[in-house]
Amino acid sequence: MAESSDSVSLDMEKIYLGGKEHHIQTGCGSVSVIVYGDPEKPALITYPDLALNYMSCFQGLFFCPEAASLLLHNFCIYHISPPGHELGASAICPDDPVPSVEDLADQIVEILNYFRLGAVMCMGVTAGAYILTLFAMKYRERVLGLILVSPLCKAPSWTEWFYNKVMSNLLYFYGMCGLLKECLLQRYFSKEVRGNVEIPESEIVQACRKLLDERKRTNVLRFLESINQRPDITEGLKRLKCRTLIFVGDSSPFHSEALHMTSKLDRRFSALVEVQACGSMVTEEQPHAMLIPMEYFFMGYGLYRPCHFSDSPRSPLSPSCISPELLSPESMGLKLKPIKTRVPMEV
Repeated sequence: MAESSDSVSLDMEKIYLGGKEHHIQTGCGSVSVIVYGDPEKPALITYPDLALNYMSCFQGLFFCPEAASLLLHNFCIYHISPPGHELGASAICPDDPVPSVEDLADQIVEILNYFRLGAVMCMGVTAGAYILTLFAMKYRERVLGLILVSPLCKAPSWTEWFYNKVMSNLLYFYGMCGLLKECLLQRYFSKEVRGNVEIPESEIVQACRKLLDERKRTNVLRFLESINQRPDITEGLKRLKCRTLIFVGDSSPFHSEALHMTSKLDRRFSALVEVQACGSMVTEEQPHAMLIPMEYFFMGYGLYRPCHFSDSPRSPLSPSCISPELLSPESMGLKLKPIKTRVPMEV
């Protein structure tokens, strides 16, 4: 596959917990991608929610030993950060045009071309899930499957639009202030882990709050403006033929959106997992609830955890060598629809 002429490496590489950072120049500016694992394995790309990067959005999932063994055994991971959301990012020039969601989806193609990747598995959370869904609709041949966490597919409701405008004003006038962080934490987490007067907030919320301090106001504002102007992509969902696994916390403010999206997808290729006592960011709040559904999902591609599958997969997940039983809707998790999981809450 020819490498995109618009994507040029800036030769800036850093090591983050065993991952290598690449800064890739695209048509819409520089993008940070952290790569973990063996590049000979099939690729899994991730895209986080608003104001987050892989450290604050996917670390819980990849620090969960069983999930990490499943994912890192089968895939090379490419963590994509929204422009200006990577660790240590400088502020983007305010005169640069704000990319649309279409631009952000097109940016992913440039990233895949830079790494010479063909079709990839995709995992996104909320705003990131929307970008990856749009990417899958525009470039079907580049997507093997979608794992979407509390996804969006409709244009913002008046309530969400107004809420986003409030956050935009807070960002513009006060930066990453305490009130804005509370708005974002309500977006990400359930009240069970956010704490109250009697119960302190959990360690994952404390860690996320600290990481939010590092975000530059201009960069977050740009991504928020892109997402707040997103179009409704519901009509295109029926045409998606890649397998899609959706997770949503029943306390997520986007719970109804995830149910709407599931209802519009082809039932032969999609499955829904509802996680009880959980907010939007299932990857951080209850990553263990994702393990079994993902195992069923990956069985449809002939992929297993190391205890079941000893050889390192080097194929592009082509179903041609997989037994017919694994290509049935049940094998990819449809028999799990819907799943209700509950983890006992410690008081």
